[in-house]
Amino acid sequence: MSGTLINLIIQIIAGIAGGHAAGAALKNYTLGVIGNTIAGAIGGVAGGQLLQGLVPALANAASNVDIGALVGQIVGGGVGGAILAILAGATKWMLEPPKSRP
Repeated sequence: MSGTLINLIIQIIAGIAGGHAAGAALKNYTLGVIGNTIAGAIGGVAGGQLLQGLVPALANAASNVDIGALVGQIVGGGVGGAILAILAGATKWMLEPPKSRP
């Protein structure tokens, strides 16, 4: 496997974990299991690629087995996944606020 594909897999997994953690922490903004998974995966890739573009040393996480670069990929993916899941949940809440119970 190429290093780029491994980095992408790391970012997707970290993003899914970040999306689920954000959904669990902020119950009002959760998208459900499937929504948090999709938003987390997309946000994980976006966040990981953005961080990789800002810090080019993170691009070689898989090929050089550099633990710092690997942690950077995980953090970038997790934070990106959490942020996108929260933004999507907040947008959903703004468009359709939860109904108050009598």
